[in-house]
Amino acid sequence: MENYFHQLNQINVNDKTEKKGNLTYLSWAWAWAEVKKLFPEATYTIYENELGWNYHTDNNTCWVKTGVTINGIEHIEYLPVMDYKNKSIPISGVTSFDVNKAIQRSLTKACARHGLGLYIYAGEDLPEKDDGKTGPRNQDAYAEDKNKPITEAQVSKLEELLNRTHRKASDLYHYYGIKDLRELTQYQYSLALIGKVDTTYKKGEKNG
Repeated sequence: MENYFHQLNQINVNDKTEKKGNLTYLSWAWAWAEVKKLFPEATYTIYENELGWNYHTDNNTCWVKTGVTINGIEHIEYLPVMDYKNKSIPISGVTSFDVNKAIQRSLTKACARHGLGLYIYAGEDLPEKDDGKTGPRNQDAYAEDKNKPITEAQVSKLEELLNRTHRKASDLYHYYGIKDLRELTQYQYSLALIGKVDTTYKKGEKNG
């Protein structure tokens, strides 16, 4: 059976994104539609606080907590309620519209943890040109770069991170279908770092 993460991760989302400032956003409605097409039993959760509010606060700023469950695996995402400059809004200035927008963005990021559009958050929608400036490069060269094997220094970094997070290299072997860390590509390496070597792929195991 194909790994569901790889199914979602292979979907090209570039024409469904928009830029706001320095950040790239993926349409929540489109992301959820793609998830449901492949996994009709997928669900999402908007976590409320003890008072039943759909956001959480420390009395200074606030944030939302959402989860997306696919194949019995839930990935949870926390996101600050921010203004148009992507700065946290003081609690006194937060509106229901701000909270709703944060929830949609948080759910989209939770979908990304399952693979859909994850490369956006790895910065791979903005590869560097040869002159060092951000912008698109030749797609064949870009694909070749991201599929190169990782370096020995990166292997050492992963081993240190695995040890620090009490993970086993065998988890990554199973997750990516490899027999040695040196078989990882640059792209897989970036995904592993983003998730802090998150390998919670087992049915029923939750990441929160």
